[in-house]
Amino acid sequence: MDTHDPHYLKRDHFGSISRIHDSGGLRIRRNTDDAIFGVRWFARLVAGCEARSLRVLAGLDGVPQLIAFDGHILDRSYIAGQPMHAARPRDLRYYREARHLLLAMHRRGVAHNDLAKEANWLVREDGRPALIDFQMGWISPRRSRFFRLLAREDLRHLLKHKRHYLPDTLTPVERRVLARRSWLARAWSGSGKRLYNFVTRRLLDYRDNEGRG
Repeated sequence: MDTHDPHYLKRDHFGSISRIHDSGGLRIRRNTDDAIFGVRWFARLVAGCEARSLRVLAGLDGVPQLIAFDGHILDRSYIAGQPMHAARPRDLRYYREARHLLLAMHRRGVAHNDLAKEANWLVREDGRPALIDFQMGWISPRRSRFFRLLAREDLRHLLKHKRHYLPDTLTPVERRVLARRSWLARAWSGSGKRLYNFVTRRLLDYRDNEGRG
């Protein structure tokens, strides 16, 4: 591939993420060959998960388009914008359109499963929302009961961000959704999150800062 030198957005034990500019335009590359040996298998596993999710979502506005995946290197389209924690969206239209994006994604049978992270939400240059990083994506064509639970958690995370930036705009229904935490959310808060942070931050020195690149 004829490319210029990549601009690295993130490099850690799980590989590298870079912005590539070539004759085809801008693209984002996830390279699992740069992962350390002991976790390279896992980096390729979740890269494959992202590739499958993006294939199902092909053509959906607001998510990256898969360009290529060979089992090691994943290329996806570049979406211009800022991560949520940088843009701090306070336009109610953003959250309405973000909800429509989630519903469209769920209708195709894909749950993002990692939307608590503001870095995975983009505010595009025209103010519209976009989603990135589908490594934890969950695909369920028949939209199983567990899938519906994950889809509901996607929505809850959006509402938590809305509560942070526009607390006065939450509707009574949205407040009830936020108040009803699923068993999955309770389990994650109770022990899963602490274990995840211990393994990724203490043992692997991983920092989730792709969106800050």
